[in-house]
Amino acid sequence: MNDNTPRNPITLLGLGDMGTALARTWLAAGYPLTVWNRTSAKAEALASDGAAVAASPAEAVAASPLVVLCLLDDASVEAVLDGIDLTGKDLVNLTTGTPSEGRTRAAWAEARGARFLDGGIMGTPSMIGPGAGGYVFYSGSRALFDVHRPALEAPAGARFVGEDAGHAALHDVALLSAMCGLFAGISHAYALIEGEDIAPKDLAPLLSAWLGAMGFFVGNAAERLTSRDFTSGVESNLAMQVAASGTLLRTAAEQGVSTELIAPYLELMRRRLEADPASHGGEDTTGAITLLKR
Repeated sequence: MNDNTPRNPITLLGLGDMGTALARTWLAAGYPLTVWNRTSAKAEALASDGAAVAASPAEAVAASPLVVLCLLDDASVEAVLDGIDLTGKDLVNLTTGTPSEGRTRAAWAEARGARFLDGGIMGTPSMIGPGAGGYVFYSGSRALFDVHRPALEAPAGARFVGEDAGHAALHDVALLSAMCGLFAGISHAYALIEGEDIAPKDLAPLLSAWLGAMGFFVGNAAERLTSRDFTSGVESNLAMQVAASGTLLRTAAEQGVSTELIAPYLELMRRRLEADPASHGGEDTTGAITLLKR
């Protein structure tokens, strides 16, 4: 956007750490911003930066065609907007939720005469702002996304992932779930060296380098799940991985470390192998993913 291009007004409901970071970025970019928060002090703190502080959600919604929500949860969205006229409004929901909640909220908004986008923020408050590294998945109304894209891109990158309103949350949770698994493995690794003459800071670069080298699994698994070919070009097959898993478990026992963070994955591989050793023994570990779908 050219610096001389008029900025359309935005309303932001919800000023937790993330909402406040979004607000400050929009204000710095020159967007007229109306804010509301249940705790009014958080809204008043932005007045000196140029934000207009609304006394109620209804007043805030009336102030702008684009209404952004960054609240505690899906129930908060419904409670805050209860009884408010949304006709003609463009709602962008950055409240963390599930795919089902995104789809339900989209239908709810459309029934009330509003266009709707659901969003999943990939980043922490410190990652909001130009060049800070954060981005947001959006799904729902493509027309709404296209119209407001400059505003949506001001605080963080914007990635449209489909007109199914649940897909932003699904992308968000898929990435966060992978992060949880990664953090679990890292936590287990550090627990193993507790009490040993190995400094965590010395293990850290080794962990980072090893995990980076294993990053190939992401693309490899995507290709195998698409082709359903789990055997071509396998270097470390499932039978070998399951056999080697005993070493991981015994080492944990020797070090007095619980296996609760890694045992579920090892058990999944064992189940895949035991279901059909002849067929699955030569696979890589990607086939175990198929056991997770209920």
